[in-house]
Amino acid sequence: MNNAVFHRYHGLGNDYLVCEQSIFEQFTTAQLVRICDRHRGIGSDGILVNVSSANGIALRIINPDGSEAEKSGNGLRIFARYLYDQGKVAEQAFAVLTPGGRVSCQVFDSGHTIVVDMGQAHFTPDSLPALVPADQALSLPLAINHTRFNATLVSMGNPHCVIQVDNITPALVKEYGSQLEVLSIFPKRTNVQFVKVLDRHNIEIGIWERGAGYTQASGSSSCAAASAMKKRGLVDNQVRVHMPGGSLMISLDDDYQVKMRGPVQKIAEVRLDADCFADLDEGLG
Repeated sequence: MNNAVFHRYHGLGNDYLVCEQSIFEQFTTAQLVRICDRHRGIGSDGILVNVSSANGIALRIINPDGSEAEKSGNGLRIFARYLYDQGKVAEQAFAVLTPGGRVSCQVFDSGHTIVVDMGQAHFTPDSLPALVPADQALSLPLAINHTRFNATLVSMGNPHCVIQVDNITPALVKEYGSQLEVLSIFPKRTNVQFVKVLDRHNIEIGIWERGAGYTQASGSSSCAAASAMKKRGLVDNQVRVHMPGGSLMISLDDDYQVKMRGPVQKIAEVRLDADCFADLDEGLG
């Protein structure tokens, strides 16, 4: 294991480790899961891998269960701050290629505030994908444990199932989010947001993140929830999304192009010790 240094950041309590591709390539999937473990590893909501090349800036996003995400709003803000801290970008807009599409990022306030143009929200089942009739994407009836929900399906380059409720509790998010994530109608699983509309400029959400579970905050979830509520005529074009970890400002135009503005803080640089994997059957990478 060669010089395995990870850079740890958080955006509203949603924390990621950032590393270069040369470091990421040293580890197996089981070891990556261990690195994200909060008791036996460094601990993280995922790993951001800088896979930039001469062709441009690019990012891979690894969930704590070892699966890969197409896009992450908080991850993109953190990755932009990492690039800024490394002197690879300045305070001008730059493009980042993700598996969920190309986005634009811009750094403000010496790296403490990041704006990400997340692209266009899509509301067709094929865009998630979801195996439901097209006319159900905006009002999909779902039943979990005899509890009925009405969902709006949204793709932000990654899949989201948005459900409006009267009240949000962690227990609600954990019980039903975990089951909604793996419904057979979502062949790639889905992120789940429970939404309470406070007024036309404010919503509250609880988040179950695909591959990560209950989450303090999520950028793409905020974008999806705001887009879904606008599509239903319940909010306007500027929406503050309130989460357990804090709030993000989401801006939408009439074509559902979505911009997100929010904070990032650096936590630490961590050098991983090989003894982290001593009890794994497969040994070291």
